[in-house]
Amino acid sequence: MKKRVLLFAITGLLAAGVLTGCGSIDENDVVATVGEKEITADVANFFARYTQAQYETYYSGYLGDDMWNTDASEGETYEEFVKDSVLNELEKMIVLEEHMGDYDVSLTEEEKAVIEKSAKAFDEANTLESKEKISGSRKTVKRVLTLMAVQKKMAEAIEAGADTEVSDDEAAQKSMQYVLFPYKTTDDSGKSSDLSDEEKAEAKKKAGSFAEGAGTADDFSALATEQGVEAQTATFDSESTSPAEDVVKAADALGEGEVTGVIETDSGCYVAKVTSLLDREATDSKKESIVQERKTKLYNDTCDKWIKKAGVKVNKGVWRKVDFNDLSVTIKQSSEEPYSDGAKTDDQAE
Repeated sequence: MKKRVLLFAITGLLAAGVLTGCGSIDENDVVATVGEKEITADVANFFARYTQAQYETYYSGYLGDDMWNTDASEGETYEEFVKDSVLNELEKMIVLEEHMGDYDVSLTEEEKAVIEKSAKAFDEANTLESKEKISGSRKTVKRVLTLMAVQKKMAEAIEAGADTEVSDDEAAQKSMQYVLFPYKTTDDSGKSSDLSDEEKAEAKKKAGSFAEGAGTADDFSALATEQGVEAQTATFDSESTSPAEDVVKAADALGEGEVTGVIETDSGCYVAKVTSLLDREATDSKKESIVQERKTKLYNDTCDKWIKKAGVKVNKGVWRKVDFNDLSVTIKQSSEEPYSDGAKTDDQAE
């Protein structure tokens, strides 16, 4: 979602239609202070509504009409979860803007022009009533887009300092072929049911017979087909959990070409063959993942350090006025390519 928001910020594709609902906020109030910098209610409200729109557009179908009161985790609703993340992002944006000089980061004239164009497009696409409900004045939209653009450039600058060297040993991924003799069956309607104890015993017996043959078979997959099952492939390391933790543990202890015995799990009986101790493609992909994890950690740690040093004070009374249940905001996009310059969108909040 962060990536999508940033793309909107740098391409100028931001517009909205008509909103319905109630709710108002004094835009001059201060939601939070980060060091000496204030996060005003208009900025917090607009960014919150923009984030709300992402969720209502893409997740309401899964979470239902009462999505904001649904638990995101134990003791926390989706509204509380999203509002916490919005405030955290705003705090990061503020400190990132304050430290632009540390990384020689600035917005180019072209980027400023795109932001100006975006704010103007949003302003012209909305009624005054709509903009008032989401604090969507041209000035506020311009400020939020500026913060998002700065965040993107600062994130790139900070992440450039991450260590990108990853050895094969650190990222090594093995590969296996495996078959499952399941303890469940699925009917034509897609409904699954457990096998009887007798049927499970028969499945386990078949797995044992397959394991015996797999130890000497030239083609694991062909043997599986002969016995009416399908061989699957997977790459793994010692921390993998798929296809099953016990299967990974057993395969990880074997050499290349070796076959496990029958591994019984709740879902059925597995038999696996290690096909490579260093899968090149999977290992290279893991390296990229490790590098990205390092970049993300460096970025988050840097922001957290700056925020902690600056200190944050939140005016909970003001922030509480941003209520997702009082106002629904969704985005409706046209079928045109949304991220190319000059494309049009038909974003609508309802």
